[in-house]
Formats: sequence, structure tokens, C-alpha cells
Amino acid sequence: MNITPRQILVPTVVALLTAVLFVVLLFFGTADIPACDVWNALRGNSDEISRAIVVDLRLPMASCALLTGMSLAVAGLLLQTAFNNPLAGPSILGISTGASLGVALVLLTLSGGTAMGLGRYAGAMTGALAGSAVMLLLLLFFSRIVRGTAMLLITGILLGYLASSAISLLSFYATQEGVHSFVIWGLGSFAGVTLGDLAVFGPVIAIFTAGSFLMIKPLNAMLLGNDYAESMGVNIKATRVWLLVISGVLTAAVTAFCGPIGFLGLVIPHVARLTTGTSDHSRLLPATLIWGAFSGVLCAAISVMAGSGSALPVNAITPLLSVPVIIYVIVNRNRLNYFR
Repeated sequence: MNITPRQILVPTVVALLTAVLFVVLLFFGTADIPACDVWNALRGNSDEISRAIVVDLRLPMASCALLTGMSLAVAGLLLQTAFNNPLAGPSILGISTGASLGVALVLLTLSGGTAMGLGRYAGAMTGALAGSAVMLLLLLFFSRIVRGTAMLLITGILLGYLASSAISLLSFYATQEGVHSFVIWGLGSFAGVTLGDLAVFGPVIAIFTAGSFLMIKPLNAMLLGNDYAESMGVNIKATRVWLLVISGVLTAAVTAFCGPIGFLGLVIPHVARLTTGTSDHSRLLPATLIWGAFSGVLCAAISVMAGSGSALPVNAITPLLSVPVIIYVIVNRNRLNYFR
């Protein structure tokens, strides 16, 4: 298949808009700093206050938003193809809920102030990573037992319900301070990530995103059905495990550092399909990455510019941008013909 002008033009324009928004996030925020001071801070030639705001706060936030959008979008694309379901997303397998349970164990069993004071969100991040890792291991265990992607999908949903039930019980017996801390964490934020956190967050996202490109051939084969994929030499069970690992780790990392960010992983793959007009993952995956990066920095920009002195929660913004697209996909599912 030849590459159409639209498949080149649209991702290029979106990438340029992403770069513009990234720069905007450095120059504008909840604190009013002159543009010359921002530029000097980026060059390392400014006062401590400007440097702290621009380099220690705004730069990590913008980078985190970009990486978060990319990782959730890729995870959503992998899961939608793996389960042959246009409404599959990173949160549907319970990985985000497992991470939330891990955070709940930290924030609701300790006082909120004590938990959040463990080395700048270290307690919440440790709990999220542990909870998501346990949920991912459970999914991998059931993937070797359960036959069929539909049953594995149902298993993930049920595990998510169990984790949600445990969170409800913990909330009922927790202190008011602990519940408040957990609710704030659950709203989602890009602002809690530091440059030191990015040294961990960035490589994890880069490695597993790169791993998704190694799955392009089996993903394209799975679009035509498991029988066809197996006839092409694709090991369906092994492929499914690797898709779970890649999407699970990407989702877990985002949830650990930013909270349970909703909707982006569900809607961005559809935006990429609508704008590229293809389901070929060799073109769809790069487009999904670009649209994911754009969605992340767009949410961050809206968050800091519409907050009147404070940043809005990310999960208050993502539904407003995503729900119309999801409704469109549901209404036009047969006409779009994404899946067999």
C-alpha cells in the first residue's frame, strides 16, 4: 500500500502542534514569569526562583505529560488489537485499579501526611508499582489458563472489581486525612514528577514503547483473525503475553507517577485511525504515538491555563476531550470497520 499525503501531513502537523504546546507549557503556568526569565532559566542563567519553577517544575511536568500520552495511547492500541475490541483500554484489565489499590494501602493505612511525606510521593509510587505488578502477574497467570481473549478480558474486569472492593473497604475504615490524600491522588496530575523521577519514568516508557514496534507484524496478522495469524507463524499465546506485559508496564508506570489517568488510552488509537485511514500498525503505531504525545501536552496546557492560579485535575479534563470521540466510534462502529 502506498502512503497517502494525508498519512504524512496530519502526523507532521500534529507533531508540530505538540512541540508548540510543549514550549507553551514552559513559558506559561500558574506562576507569572517573564519570557526572558524563562529563557534564562532554560539556559542556566537565572535566579533560583525562576530556575526552580521552570526547570524543576514546568519542564518535568511538560515531559511527563508528553510521555504519559504516548504510553497510554500505545497501551490502548495494543489492547484493542489483542482483544479485537474497539472499547478495550489500559484500565479495563484492572492494572490501573491494582495500582490504585497499592496506593490505597499506603495512603489509607498511614496518615495522609505521613504517606505523602515519604520522599516526595515515594510511598504512593511504591504502592502503585507494587499493586500494578501484582495485577499484571495475576493476568499473566490467567493468560496461561484461560482460553480466548474474551474470557481473559472478563477475568481482568473481575480482578479490577475485586481491587475496587478492597479500596472501598480501606476507605471506609481510613482516617479523613488518608481518604483526602487518596482522592487527590486519584484525580491525576502531571505536576508531581521531578527531574529525578523522569530519570526512571522516561527510560521505562522508551524501552517498552520501542518493544511495541517489534510487535507490528503479529499485530497486523491478528487483525485478520487468530487462525490466519497462526498460519503465518504467529504464536498467539506468546504474543498475547507480550502485549499484556508491554501495555501493563506502560500503564503501571503512568499510574505510579501520575495517578490513574483515564480515557486517553481508549480514545487516542481511534483518533489515529480516523486521521490516517488505516489499520496497518506500521503506520498506525507511529501516528498513535504522535497523537498520544499531543493529547498529553494538550491536557497539561488546559490544566495549568484554566486553573486560575492552580492546576486543574487531569481527570477532570480527559473526559471532556474523549467522550465525544468514543460516542462517535460507538455510533459508527459498523461503518468504520476497524475490526473484523
